[in-house]
Amino acid sequence: MSTDAPPVEPEAHDAPEVAPDPAVLPKVRLDSIDVFRGLVMFLMMAEALRLGAMARNFPGSSIWAFLARHQDHVAWTGCVVHDMIQPSFSFLVGVALPFSIASRMAKGQSRGLMTAHALWRGLVLVLLGVFLRSVGREQTNWTFEDTLSQIGLGYPILFWLGWKSRKFQGWALAVVLAGYWLLFAAYPAPGPDFDYPAHGVEADWPHLMTGFESHWNKNSNAAWAFDAWFLNLFPRPKPFEYNGGGYATLSFIPTLGTMILGLLAGGLLRERRPPWSKVGLLVVAGVLATALGWGIAAAGLGPIVKRIWTPSWTLYSGGFCFLLLAGFYAVVDVIGLKSWAFPLRVIGMNSIAAYCLAHLVENFIVDAFRTHLGPDVFRAFGAEYEPLARGVATLSILWLILFWMYRRRLFLKV
Repeated sequence: MSTDAPPVEPEAHDAPEVAPDPAVLPKVRLDSIDVFRGLVMFLMMAEALRLGAMARNFPGSSIWAFLARHQDHVAWTGCVVHDMIQPSFSFLVGVALPFSIASRMAKGQSRGLMTAHALWRGLVLVLLGVFLRSVGREQTNWTFEDTLSQIGLGYPILFWLGWKSRKFQGWALAVVLAGYWLLFAAYPAPGPDFDYPAHGVEADWPHLMTGFESHWNKNSNAAWAFDAWFLNLFPRPKPFEYNGGGYATLSFIPTLGTMILGLLAGGLLRERRPPWSKVGLLVVAGVLATALGWGIAAAGLGPIVKRIWTPSWTLYSGGFCFLLLAGFYAVVDVIGLKSWAFPLRVIGMNSIAAYCLAHLVENFIVDAFRTHLGPDVFRAFGAEYEPLARGVATLSILWLILFWMYRRRLFLKV
């Protein structure tokens, strides 16, 4: 726990091949980054609203159906709002990195000390993800698909790239995405006799792909094969066979690609150029990246699948992240409209705390309400609205905890 207020997410530098000069680069904290991060974390915390249950309670409502659809992940290909939470969080790790390196250099920290801290941060994030995935389990659940673990696995490499030129960073992005695509394309596609039900997939699952795209089918791809070996190296109550959602450890590689996109965006924000020029370049980058990701999928060269973080997904979702960052930067930091975003900023400045609280204390909060206000406290507006009332109460308490920490300048850092 810290009493200063640097960003909770890793940060770095658009840097040339040599270290940035903190006396030349402006030492400014962009509120837009905190606000964007706050929106991302709010969407994650808003799972407490149980919009899917509300849609079931009101089966004739198109509004509840729409909201419920965007609060759940797509089954395999495609994208809804909820699918953008993890790539946005990862993207912002890269965006923040340039500011962190410059800030640490201004404090006199050596590159060696910063490197050691980056390695430590990566390890802690990996283990924190494992811890959160182990809550309620009979033993440690050694799995690495949690957002924090995915970021932690790639963070030391991202930090190393933070000291390289933008051209080098761009080539690194290309190598990461091309290499990950080649890994899947080279792995044998499942044949007609592949036993999908034995791997957690219905034989007639409508999302199974054919032809070249079948290389990216659920629990029959290169990343699944890696986990079938790798995760069984760890103690587990029974051998690992497949992940029910199709998630995979190796997704940290293209997730690194998402963080590199953020690193490039953060480097642009650190440049001495007119603010509206930065907004324009972010928009152009966003449109191009999204179009390229969509184009790859449309050409049948690789589907847009968030669960295994395909290269087309990295570009497609990364483009939207550029556009969102451009919007927040324009409104909050260029135009200067900040007051409306204060609730989001409270969350965004303590995102690690928000992430952990959302995963650990929801049931405690709900039980406390029922203990002190009665078992039917959430039915005050009718049984149909119970999931929503419960969610609003939970979100309110979570935000008040974060606000209390904000007022006392208590920011959980890794």
